[in-house]
Amino acid sequence: MTKLWQADDAARIVRPPSIDDDKYRRGVVGVHTGSPAYPGAAVLGVEGAWRAGAGLVRYSGLAPAGLILQRRPETVIGSGRVGAWVIGSGTDRDTRTESDTSELRALLSDSTPVVVDAGALDLVPGARAPLVLTPHAGEFSRLAASLSLEVSGDREADSRALAGRLQAVVLLKGHDTIVVDPSGDLVHVRAATAWLATAGAGDVLAGVIGAVIAQNPDAPLRDAAATAAWLHGRAATIAAHADTGTGHPIVALDVAQALPAAVAEVLA
Repeated sequence: MTKLWQADDAARIVRPPSIDDDKYRRGVVGVHTGSPAYPGAAVLGVEGAWRAGAGLVRYSGLAPAGLILQRRPETVIGSGRVGAWVIGSGTDRDTRTESDTSELRALLSDSTPVVVDAGALDLVPGARAPLVLTPHAGEFSRLAASLSLEVSGDREADSRALAGRLQAVVLLKGHDTIVVDPSGDLVHVRAATAWLATAGAGDVLAGVIGAVIAQNPDAPLRDAAATAAWLHGRAATIAAHADTGTGHPIVALDVAQALPAAVAEVLA
């Protein structure tokens, strides 16, 4: 199946909290991203998870905890019960420590869904956890090459091949974002303005995906990931005021701050 993911599709996944929900039922996201070299990625991923409606966000990465708490003091530092993990944003496989590699491999070997971005994509082969991979084009090509998969340039066919090989949901980022599950069912997400092509936007997206998965444990991972991509793109359009015109430049935090408005539109 190939289709365009739209607001009505996202509305099937996004739900308002009920009076019986507590912070745990609203979804707990664990974020293990960022590094001393790229601490901002951690801040952006945590912000994306909170702004997408997570009830609780835990941070356990290597970025300075003070930066996370300065921006989002609600965040709990340290590991614990989570409904989805976000890993890899703002990290580099070449500078990753052995202890951090071991910690990431443990997450990838567990049963909790993991959103894998950027510097953790090399750890995916052999993982047993339910996975959503979020590469951009260059990361996609490197991961495919490591698996001896030829990249043909047909984004749909290449995404299906990678998802099938790794038995993971693959979200290939771009203006036309592709989301495909291991069976080959594929959707396109085109909700975003071109102003979204800005540093850190992918870090926010990873946090949003984690939040949507944690809030919807019974939803198919592909549908949760596509919904998160739609909300992320719609938030960018809102932030850039690009609905009725060209719009204007935005930064990644602008996208995160517009997420509640995107969620509200879906729930209206």
